[in-house]
Amino acid sequence: MAESVGDDVSRSAPRTVRGAGGLVTLEGAVAVVVALVLIVRGLLGHDQSKASGYGTAAWFGILGGAVLAAGIGLLFGKRWGRAIAVIAQLLLLPVTWSLLTDSHQPVYGTLLGIVVIATLVLLFAPASTRWMADDYAIEPEKS
Repeated sequence: MAESVGDDVSRSAPRTVRGAGGLVTLEGAVAVVVALVLIVRGLLGHDQSKASGYGTAAWFGILGGAVLAAGIGLLFGKRWGRAIAVIAQLLLLPVTWSLLTDSHQPVYGTLLGIVVIATLVLLFAPASTRWMADDYAIEPEKS
């Protein structure tokens, strides 16, 4: 039985997409863990006069949850996850630069940079691009 052109399962996702999905899932999971840590710190009474731990936790939880969902979607071969993953990587590039320069955190900046660049390479690899283009393929007319 043939799948329709618009189905996410019309062709299984290549390893490059699944690899990117794993990295994006990791990024999302780290953000969700950071949100949980900030909530626990707030509940334990840590100083929140300079920055709201709860507000920052909400930000990390919402955005991290979306990135986590995108990563899981890519692992399961869902095309919608790629757009969120690409945007997340593009937004993390300046964070990487900031960690390397302004924040003087070269270890974290280097690690994040490696993950971001690797994810972008996987998301734009030829196999990934062909897989995404399959969604827009035109089926020949049946006589």
